[in-house]
Amino acid sequence: MSLELCYETEETLDLPYEEIAEKVIAACLAAEHCPFAAEVSLSFVDDAAIRSLNREFRNIDRETDVLSFPMLEFEAPGVFPEIGEEDKNPDTGEVPLGDIVINVGRVKSQAAEYGHSETRELAFLLAHSMLHLMGYDHMEEAERLCMESRQRDILDGLGYRR
Repeated sequence: MSLELCYETEETLDLPYEEIAEKVIAACLAAEHCPFAAEVSLSFVDDAAIRSLNREFRNIDRETDVLSFPMLEFEAPGVFPEIGEEDKNPDTGEVPLGDIVINVGRVKSQAAEYGHSETRELAFLLAHSMLHLMGYDHMEEAERLCMESRQRDILDGLGYRR
């Protein structure tokens, strides 16, 4: 697994971003039995940047906490598609799984709102987004319950409990 990190905001968290991201992403890939080496791009942005992306890609003109941009099509959550050489990054041999964009300000405010650490909030947003990259969604009640259960299992397994 490889992780490409990009910081597009001056606002920061006093956290080991890369260590947390690598730990959560690897746990998600393992929990879902990802059959290939994957690449994930992770960007940290501010309210204005995520609002712009949300407006452009989802037609929703407001800030959000995290956005996920999957690169693969899934028939069902966690059921990975067949991968050919053409699907792999020719430089790394890994499969680009997708992009995650996290709003740093929301990590802070939501951690305070939910009464847990910024580390736990960042881990939650990463797990949530990784599941989106692997075909999960929460538009229907059954999908939401399944996705929440997977998130909880992954985070609990890493010691990130509420």
